[in-house]
Formats: sequence, C-alpha cells, structure tokens
Amino acid sequence: MTPHLDIGSGRRPGRETRRVDLDFPVDLLDQIDREARRLGVTRQAFIRARLADAFISR
Repeated sequence: MTPHLDIGSGRRPGRETRRVDLDFPVDLLDQIDREARRLGVTRQAFIRARLADAFISR
C-alpha cells in the first residue's frame, strides 16, 4: 500500500502551520544557538519545543 501513498502532500488535521518572523536580541539568539547545538537540534526545533513546553505545562 505504501507505494500508492503520497507522503509529501500528507497533512495532519488540526496541525496546519503558519510562518512567523521574529526578532531576537543577539545575546538571546546566541544562547538559543548554544543550547540547540548542545541538544543536537536546529534553532527552529529548539524554539518550537520550548514554546510547546511553556504552553503544555500550564
């Protein structure tokens, strides 16, 4: 069945994304980059995870 699926166009209901543009102070961005490198993830993945943690833990 997998050969008949178009994985690239699949979407998860309720998980649509919207692009945002954020400005960070340089010192904060340096800290984010260091922590992301330490964890072995991208800057975007780190920011996304931290934001999700902040709202889920409420």
